[in-house]
Amino acid sequence: MKNAYLFGITLVVFAMIIGEAAQSRPHVVFVTGDHEYSSESTMPLVAAELKKNYGMDVTVLKSVPDENGEVDIPGMEALEKADLAVLFLRWRRLPKDQVEHLRKYLDSGRPVVAFRTTTHAFNYPAGHELEKWNAFAAEYLGGPPGWGAKSGHYHYGHTSSTDVRIAPGAAGDPILTGVAGEFHVRSWLYHVLPKFPPPDAKPLLIGRATGSERKDAIENPVAWTWRNKAGGRVFMTTLGHPEDFQLESMQRLVINGIHWAVGKPVPRKWAGKIEFKVEYHGIRPTSPARPRGEK
Repeated sequence: MKNAYLFGITLVVFAMIIGEAAQSRPHVVFVTGDHEYSSESTMPLVAAELKKNYGMDVTVLKSVPDENGEVDIPGMEALEKADLAVLFLRWRRLPKDQVEHLRKYLDSGRPVVAFRTTTHAFNYPAGHELEKWNAFAAEYLGGPPGWGAKSGHYHYGHTSSTDVRIAPGAAGDPILTGVAGEFHVRSWLYHVLPKFPPPDAKPLLIGRATGSERKDAIENPVAWTWRNKAGGRVFMTTLGHPEDFQLESMQRLVINGIHWAVGKPVPRKWAGKIEFKVEYHGIRPTSPARPRGEK
């Protein structure tokens, strides 16, 4: 009888340990679909690294049938139980029910990590009931409300690239652990100043265009942290060209940023450089059967 009692207690304790271990594994949901930067290939590699070496559970959602599929990302309900949403989107026109999953997630105050074109994740036509989502970055990412001269959001030319350095006063930030003080990326620099990131954001990295196609090029923040309107932690970077991810500094930035977003300390031990063999495919033409939406 005593042995049976002890065995029962052991099972209860074991179940508790297993339960606590499961709860300690954050669930990270990646939502991808960007036309241009191969996020459908880069984000799964980040996800696999998180699962293999950093104790996180992952789900990767993709636009269908490919990156040009602007109106459907199946599985958005996964955000209901997500601990972190990682977004790499560009000019989507998702149906209302899918956007509602994202709205509920963001308004819950849970954290978000976002890359590059997610500043202009949506492109609904004028008068559409979801048109306000074209400017969602201002409220949820601390980025410009959409793309173009009107929003003050543009880049310095596809033939240019970017020198990156740590922002003044940010060197001790844990997200920058293992990130070089200066490095060079293929991403052409996005112009976000003077309104973004907001005054209460913390710039982490500053970019300077090299070979700019514009004479008015200035330095701009390329990574920052912020608390959005719902109180959620935000780690935003305007970097994201697939060649960027080949750099160990970029990889450290991303892995550290994701840990920070879910409230975990950055990894004590770096698992090593991740192999990224992903090419920049640019904007590929769509099939006549799948015309691209309004721009």
